[in-house]
Amino acid sequence: MTRNQNDNARGKDTQLAHLGRDPAGFHGFVNPPVVHASTVLFPDVETMASGGQKYVYGRRGTPTTEALETALTELEGAAGTRLANSGLNAVALACLSCLNAGDHILIPDTAYGPTRHFAQTVLPKFNIEAEYYAPTLNAEISGLFKPNTRAVFTEAPGSLTFEMQDIPAIAKAAHAIDATVLMDNTWASPLYCQPIALGVDLSIQAGTKYIVGHSDVMLGTISASERAWPALDHLYGAMGAHVAPDDVYLALRGLRTLSVRLERHMSNTLDVIDWLKDQAHVGAIRYPALETDPGHDLWKRDFSGSSGLFGFDFAPGTAPEQASAFFNALSLFGLGYSWGGFESLAIPVRLKGVRTVTEPDPDVRSARLHIGLEDPEDLIKDLGQAFDKAFA
Repeated sequence: MTRNQNDNARGKDTQLAHLGRDPAGFHGFVNPPVVHASTVLFPDVETMASGGQKYVYGRRGTPTTEALETALTELEGAAGTRLANSGLNAVALACLSCLNAGDHILIPDTAYGPTRHFAQTVLPKFNIEAEYYAPTLNAEISGLFKPNTRAVFTEAPGSLTFEMQDIPAIAKAAHAIDATVLMDNTWASPLYCQPIALGVDLSIQAGTKYIVGHSDVMLGTISASERAWPALDHLYGAMGAHVAPDDVYLALRGLRTLSVRLERHMSNTLDVIDWLKDQAHVGAIRYPALETDPGHDLWKRDFSGSSGLFGFDFAPGTAPEQASAFFNALSLFGLGYSWGGFESLAIPVRLKGVRTVTEPDPDVRSARLHIGLEDPEDLIKDLGQAFDKAFA
């Protein structure tokens, strides 16, 4: 759905509460209807032939999908937004909208693992070359440009290791050769970072995470700049992409509480990290909102908040059995790959063989934690007893 020129001076909390809603258009009901539809009827042949009717077929959009797309377009400051059935699907659609056979795309070495898998297994079938780069290369990325470089993918902070990128510098370099800039902004959501204002052309969210916020829906979103919107809209229609109306409705419902949830995720995370930094069995903590983090200055410049996802290394000398025992001893932290919901989660991280450009220490064992909406004191107690059992 393309952008309307609404009052962008309103605060983000007000926008979250009101965008994508039109009670007057739906008999006064606060929420838009959940429209289950495939067939849409036309009043006459002339209307059908003109193509001017607002809704023509369920796959092409309904009042339900329009509500979420409109809200996200305004939040992102975009020209338009399209919905995908997962974050990875959003990545794939965004990439395919700006790449053709024979093109070259640059992807940060710290990109989300399934993004790398897509680039390694699908793009070669279209004769598209994917090359990885160090995430901290920033403006110097121009040294990797080729005559056929058509896109630069970014992700900030990076997956698992949380490196920040200088998005405006990368965007400036990429636009100098007319390349499209993409950004996976799932960690911050459109509430805490607006990639298009930083020069990004395609802002990608795994809406599964914070937009939905309740661990019950798979969803992806792609918001485009004026420059990138026509190609995205065309590709989206050609691929027959569609998201089920009940999933869209749950995403809309989650969007209304995004601000209050993220504030709690952030405050809980800072409380947990404040405790973790003094633990003997913890090494480096990876979270850009910390003043000690290497990417803090970039985070402070470009982001207005932080989320509940971070990582930490176990102290040097930690045995594999100890790290496993730590995770197995957790009771409030579930062992699960997703994040962004109300619950706290943990996964073990080994970077050996995962990266191809950067060189993380292959012997370091790490943890990725998502801090949920529980009482932080209870989460700290759970972590404490897990350390006790693992390192007794």
